[in-house]
Amino acid sequence: MDSITVGHEVFRKEIDALKKAGEQLGEVFDTILHEIISCTGKVILIGMGKSGHVAKKIAASMSSLGTSAICLHPGECMHGDLGMIQKKDIVILISYSGESEEILRIIPGIKTIGAFLIGITCNRDSSMARACSITQVMDGIEEACHLGLAPTSSTTAVMVYGDALAVAAARLKGFDRNDFGKFHPAGSLGKKLITRAIDLMRPLKASSVITEDASLYDALQAMIETDTDLIAVVDEKGRLMGIVTNGNLKRAMETGKDIMNTGIRGIFHEYPCFADDSAMAVDALRIMTENHIHALPVVRHNRPVGVIEKREIIKYGIYL
Repeated sequence: MDSITVGHEVFRKEIDALKKAGEQLGEVFDTILHEIISCTGKVILIGMGKSGHVAKKIAASMSSLGTSAICLHPGECMHGDLGMIQKKDIVILISYSGESEEILRIIPGIKTIGAFLIGITCNRDSSMARACSITQVMDGIEEACHLGLAPTSSTTAVMVYGDALAVAAARLKGFDRNDFGKFHPAGSLGKKLITRAIDLMRPLKASSVITEDASLYDALQAMIETDTDLIAVVDEKGRLMGIVTNGNLKRAMETGKDIMNTGIRGIFHEYPCFADDSAMAVDALRIMTENHIHALPVVRHNRPVGVIEKREIIKYGIYL
């Protein structure tokens, strides 16, 4: 059998395992989910061997999506880490056979503490399944390993089951993008979620704001003094009316207009695109990209407070 055929067979078996596991979602899943949502403590996942690695991943996914979760090693639990478990916690034990010695040895201690015990196993008649208050049994899972021994399909199924719990809990709790951003401040993803337009804007100086009765010369002077390509035009109450860009002035001068005596009326962009000071920087970048512009005024209560440039957002590491 060639390697590609073997690879396809592994994919097929693991996909079949996921389908079987998905078909078994029902009352038990719903009960476990609502126990997690109503938990006033933390969710603790424990597994041994490959199940331990799966437990770590599920705990990480839950924490990432707003459910406080940790992973404990059963061996370490027997040497003091049971002290991390409190009565208000939920403990999820993961074992394919439900007979892992390290798991069974810590169950009495967990019951003494009083934490709520949940099991995930492929053996409904196992010691672990009988010891737990509720157990999700995954029947009919065929390992993708050619020997039928190495945890492959079973660990994939449990991992996806954990993802289902994590995502469903997050959705029912109303966990949103802003919440997600609080837990992911690093990298491009974190920057997208927590960086506002006001954080990257260049504050407007008084000299970079003109009124609608200003001349082309006034606009040119403002650009020179502030070293910017965009000047805000405001009304008598300081509210944004439009913008004058470097391109506007170039085109006006190319037509031979008298810059000293020609006003900006009819030249500046009325009702321009802008970013509210509460907007995220990535949203400002999206506005500029969609409108083929390189800078935006940033406003607060309809009054310009700064300018944000496309290049500065990208330089900061935020991309669409």
